[in-house]
Amino acid sequence: MDKLFILAIIIFLATYVIIITEKYHRTIIAMFGASLMVLLGIVNQERAIEGVDFNTLGLLIGMMVIVSIAKDSGMFQYVAIKAAKFGQGDPKKIFILLAGIVAVFSALLDNVTTVLLMVPVTLVVTNNLKVRPKPFLIATILLSNIGGASTLIGDPPNIMIGSAVGLSFNDFIVNLFPVTFIIGVATVAILAFIYRKEFVFNQDAKDAIMKFKPNEAITNKKLLWKSLLVLGIVLLGFFTHGSTHLEGATIALFGAALLLLMTVHEPEHNLREVEWTTIFFFVGLFILVTGLEEVGALHMMAGKIIEMTQGNVVSTTMVVLWFSAIFSAIVDNIPFVATMIPLIKDIGSITGMDLTPLWWALALGADIGGNATIVGASANVVVSGIAGREGHKIGFVEYLKIAVPMTTIAMVICTGYIYVRYLM
Repeated sequence: MDKLFILAIIIFLATYVIIITEKYHRTIIAMFGASLMVLLGIVNQERAIEGVDFNTLGLLIGMMVIVSIAKDSGMFQYVAIKAAKFGQGDPKKIFILLAGIVAVFSALLDNVTTVLLMVPVTLVVTNNLKVRPKPFLIATILLSNIGGASTLIGDPPNIMIGSAVGLSFNDFIVNLFPVTFIIGVATVAILAFIYRKEFVFNQDAKDAIMKFKPNEAITNKKLLWKSLLVLGIVLLGFFTHGSTHLEGATIALFGAALLLLMTVHEPEHNLREVEWTTIFFFVGLFILVTGLEEVGALHMMAGKIIEMTQGNVVSTTMVVLWFSAIFSAIVDNIPFVATMIPLIKDIGSITGMDLTPLWWALALGADIGGNATIVGASANVVVSGIAGREGHKIGFVEYLKIAVPMTTIAMVICTGYIYVRYLM
């Protein structure tokens, strides 16, 4: 085999292994691996830069800036507290309402931002309800990934797929919202049944909840209305992408610039709140995958998959769906999707098959499969970290006992949906 081919494989696999061990920060390792790809001549600098998907990065940065400003208005806390009062102190009703809010926010913003905003409020609510917070936190993890799977901007893997393939905001809603809605309802119903004995009604807790004043959560009404206006414009831009032909990054960055112009005189604070470690993690991944592309490794892997499935679209789609789910449970779904996108494109170029079902299979497998373990998606890690700091550590095995059966049920639903809608 060619020396550069072997080097590329070693660097890529070593990077993945170190990321999985979490011994070093994943951004540092991804950037180091990417640098080695260039330094050792596997890919030149120009080609490496070409491999970076700036539409994905722009969309992420734009939405992060918007949310960093909007959250200061208190709108997210307001909604959560309003839901608690609407549930009138009944833990089961509040559980269902908060899970639904997490799913909706995760679809319209992104799931990592949603859990960062919702977990602290959820802990306040459960403390006043005098119930164990873990069922609520586990539901937050599961519903954040399910809700995020339904739109282009809800989960980073979707942003990557949409940008690479040219799929619009509306494409994701039309193709993925129906199945994620079914999965979401099923998940909440099953969780409510599993934890039914923990939802003990307490009159004192009800009195405490009913004393909540949602309006006090709104700390800046002018900022609230400006934020809602800009979010509305951005969502409208996503919905009309098909006719305006504006890329997601353009729309999100315009929204970010507009909200900064309307509310901020000095942008340093808000720009610091962008998750730059995540952005550079993406840059490193894009370059690592470009290195694999350059030496022909992904083309070879595509050939192996075709050989295994004999080029049959049904078999290939199911392999992508379940392989994505299993692998995304083991390692964060972002690097996995970064690798799979060019591989699926190679499958299409070799066989000429319609790749439509494969893209939706990849999105569903990566997004929903990420629910299976506490390290399967970024939102899982964030919730686990906050819970641990607040004295409610979610154990790896403890989480598995709930998440693996729930994820399996969800993937069975996905399998039926993909087959009936795209493969019959």
